[in-house]
Amino acid sequence: MTTPSLGTLLQAFLADELPVQKGLRLASIRAHRDALRLFLIFVAEDVPCRLTQITLEALTLDRVQRFLQHLETTRHNHRRTRNHRLTVLHSFFEFLARRVPECLNVAQQVAAVPLKRVPPPDTQFLDREQIATLFRKLPSDGRFSLRDRALLLFLYNTGARAQEVADLLVEHLEFGAQPRVRLHGKGDKWRICPLWQQTTRLLEELINPTPQSPTARAVFTSPRGLALTRFGIYKIVRRHTAHLASSHAQPSGHHISPHVFRHTAAVHLLEAGVDVNVIRGWLGHASLETTNRYAEITVRLKEAALRLCEPPVTSPGTRPRTPIWKDDQALLTWLSSL
Repeated sequence: MTTPSLGTLLQAFLADELPVQKGLRLASIRAHRDALRLFLIFVAEDVPCRLTQITLEALTLDRVQRFLQHLETTRHNHRRTRNHRLTVLHSFFEFLARRVPECLNVAQQVAAVPLKRVPPPDTQFLDREQIATLFRKLPSDGRFSLRDRALLLFLYNTGARAQEVADLLVEHLEFGAQPRVRLHGKGDKWRICPLWQQTTRLLEELINPTPQSPTARAVFTSPRGLALTRFGIYKIVRRHTAHLASSHAQPSGHHISPHVFRHTAAVHLLEAGVDVNVIRGWLGHASLETTNRYAEITVRLKEAALRLCEPPVTSPGTRPRTPIWKDDQALLTWLSSL
């Protein structure tokens, strides 16, 4: 049996393995593509040869390790970027081992290359006063004032990722007694989020539904009538939040991105007492650990927990205060019924 060429394997990896077998979205596939492109350029320069002349034998553990070093020392990539590209190489070499058994040995060696430890990224979010200020200062007139207000409120309401908003179609919205939206997220997964009445009103006004209106059209569009891209959404968010980003409440040099609204939605839901499992489903997190980190970043929850645990302070000669639960007749009745 003829061993397939590197080009054939690479095409199968990007065109079949990632989108079909693993169900990755286009943005993730492009990230894999870019990481592999950098690696192959490094290999071609190291051999040296043309990109079209690279063979499977040129993909060695030594070159993988020196490529990772090259990312940090020459390209000055952050360790987090280096780890992401190593993860891509892990996935690609595992794929090679399944398609070409002769690559199993080097694939096992590459799989043993560890990720570097990095501190968790800062989670930036807006407090309720900043959210109120933002929507109070949004323009009320202009060609795109309605679209921008609906977009920002939708981001805050749902905690949707920018790509999920870019892919949003009219047919994904359900208006009625319990308005909601279906979001297409990572891993080709769908989830349902409820919509506030205010969000619903703005969306209905924005899309202006009629019996003749096609439902397979984008909700948020550009001046040319095309669906907004992730970058278009980023620009809109950055433009309207510039006054917040320059305030003392935000870290210096940090711009407010659509993902900040995702963090904000999570923190505000947590502060409102929503169960963490509900928030996980709301945001579409694959792991509960991802959601739990929001409990670590909100000082208000920590202060509230501290007050609950604080022992009563009594002065000499005074009787301790009666616990609050002893004054709750409903609670006492329920305890007596047990």
